[in-house]
Amino acid sequence: MTAASLPATCSRLTELNITNSGTQTEGQVSLSEEASVTINCTYTTTLYPTLLWYVQYPEEDPQLLLSVSRDQEKGSNKGFEATLDSKSKSFHLEKGSVQASDSAVYYCALMTGTAGGAERKL
Repeated sequence: MTAASLPATCSRLTELNITNSGTQTEGQVSLSEEASVTINCTYTTTLYPTLLWYVQYPEEDPQLLLSVSRDQEKGSNKGFEATLDSKSKSFHLEKGSVQASDSAVYYCALMTGTAGGAERKL
């Protein structure tokens, strides 16, 4: 899957770089190894959504990291976790201890269940 073929609902939220110092600029976060990170994702829809996180490692195509479709359901993969909270309409991605191998671009996406299988943008 190329960046051009990501679901239409994907939003590039942040580029995570693991370095020796911690700084943050808009759209990019640099952290020291073993630091914790939270990447925020909020949505607006009145339908029942499926929320997804994609990750794109350097020189690779994007790949699905995790997805959930029920309120308070927690998804986890590779040490990352995200819980769908329909009350706050959030699906924040968290990891307690990042490693250099976590350096990547992270995307949040929303899919809503419709008869035609259409998707809605965040």
